[in-house]
Amino acid sequence: MTRLDTAEVRKLTDVDLAEQINGLRRELFDLRFQQATRQLTTTHRFKEARIKLAQLLTVQKERTSSNTSSS
Repeated sequence: MTRLDTAEVRKLTDVDLAEQINGLRRELFDLRFQQATRQLTTTHRFKEARIKLAQLLTVQKERTSSNTSSS
């Protein structure tokens, strides 16, 4: 998975944003499970997934806060 820049993340629809967030949360769960069972070989994926998840959650939070303040 490549890192998206902020402009690309902002172009995503709300549905795509939610799908990617759920996918990354599942990936992090799987990575933690693999680490616990000593099967994880790509430990750098933790950092990449957490950064991407934080980026997506930030954009999602900005959208929800801008929608509530404009109403």
